[in-house]
Amino acid sequence: MGIKKYTPYTPSRRHMTGSDFSEITKTTPEKSLISYTVARTAGRNNQGKITVRHRGGGAKRKYRNIDFKRNGKDGIPATVIGIEYDPNRTANIALICYKDGTKAYILAPAGLTDGMKVMSGITAEAKIGNCMPLSHIPVGAQVHNIELYPGKGGQLVRSAGNSAQLMAKEGKYATLRLPSGEMRMVPINCRATIGVVGNGDHSLITIGKAGRKRHMGFRPTVRGSVMNPNDHPHGGGEGKTGIGRPGPSTPWGKPALGLKTRKKNKQSNKLIVRRRDGRTIK
Repeated sequence: MGIKKYTPYTPSRRHMTGSDFSEITKTTPEKSLISYTVARTAGRNNQGKITVRHRGGGAKRKYRNIDFKRNGKDGIPATVIGIEYDPNRTANIALICYKDGTKAYILAPAGLTDGMKVMSGITAEAKIGNCMPLSHIPVGAQVHNIELYPGKGGQLVRSAGNSAQLMAKEGKYATLRLPSGEMRMVPINCRATIGVVGNGDHSLITIGKAGRKRHMGFRPTVRGSVMNPNDHPHGGGEGKTGIGRPGPSTPWGKPALGLKTRKKNKQSNKLIVRRRDGRTIK
């Protein structure tokens, strides 16, 4: 998918870019695969308290139900009906129709086009769009939509342009190199889909103006140094002053920018072979 520029009839429009949607072949979503009941929370929990800041507003979206598990129609071939835009994620989605007439949405890998056949299960061929356990995928293949627990559905590598590489298979585990550079072991009976997630040019888009970000549901972010001291540890002082602390802090006084928040005794630490910063887990 390519990037298009706009005629600069306003200053904000001058550097704005967007997708040309050249991969999109179907413009209206499948009615049977849409959820209308997904509530907009604006970053609030069930008590009404803000747990994620800077969220709210934005254009209405219909949620497309994506099949991240791909385990309900093993061995049944499906035909790609169309590639669609999904406002809820960076990747495009593909509408597929199984031989028995059932329709489903899957993440659209790069190179998947209308009329192509995809399949899931251990009998599937190792080609783009097919989903199977890691034990049946050849070493060195690029994969996405990877399960962490068998049968739970894909949790890793689902955003546009991303892929992981299958590095090795040994015993009960397969070793993957994730997009972050982390080397991680995953149970070998977990499923993954072959190929790279499509819409790889998404990262090249320039938003261009604040209003476009508001349409996406993001509200303005204000620096802590321009707040009052009762609102942020960086606030207060006459004029432009320093933060008055050894290091930057969050609004709640915790260290920011570099503090590691992962629990040291987390069970899955033993499955990380090499961290993304290059250090080896002991």
